[in-house]
Amino acid sequence: MDNEAPDNEAPDDEVQDDETRTGGAAARRLTHEELDWWRRPGRVGDDLYVSGDLPSGRNRALTQLEVWQDLGIGVIVDCREEYSDEEFVAEHAPEIVYLHVGTHDAGGGQDPEWFERTVRALREIMAAVTGGVMVHCHMGVNRGPSMALAVLLDRGWDPVDALDAILAARPIAAVAYAESALRWHHDRLGSDPDDLEVDLDRVREWFGRNGVDAARSIGRIRSAG
Repeated sequence: MDNEAPDNEAPDDEVQDDETRTGGAAARRLTHEELDWWRRPGRVGDDLYVSGDLPSGRNRALTQLEVWQDLGIGVIVDCREEYSDEEFVAEHAPEIVYLHVGTHDAGGGQDPEWFERTVRALREIMAAVTGGVMVHCHMGVNRGPSMALAVLLDRGWDPVDALDAILAARPIAAVAYAESALRWHHDRLGSDPDDLEVDLDRVREWFGRNGVDAARSIGRIRSAG
């Protein structure tokens, strides 16, 4: 799988130029198009976004966080097991609720409890918070898009329509844990096993037509530096 890990190779002193947020009067916000291409948020549905994570350098992270604020993000769902920006976001964007639900990206499947506790918590948060939802992992290839799928399923989306929307919003999304999300969804609904098999077949056919090569997406991101 993508073995996602924080990109800690970019020290702060390499990004303190006039186009980063330094706190001075001359500082300006980055536009969506100026972010690292794989960190540009993709909108799925009305209020759901998928993205890569915040950069490790403080100033670059601030500028990207401002883009998220400009989008009206009210909740961040961080699917990384290996890292968290919760303290950073609390300091610089305290109005955003940070939900850290880290999990592995080792391939195979995901525990249905990961989907259940995250979707349940998000539903409770959204009952009291306004704004959009930003779901991300590190590269935004597998874990984040798979959780976005679970959120859409919880909202009543058809699984194939949901996958279409995710891929349109984020063409590098491989959604490696789509079947795990779908099995969780049908289990919580108490679906007939035949209904699950029908949807699994439809999703597998979708991947046969559109499935993104995770290794290729990861290679593109790593080669971008």
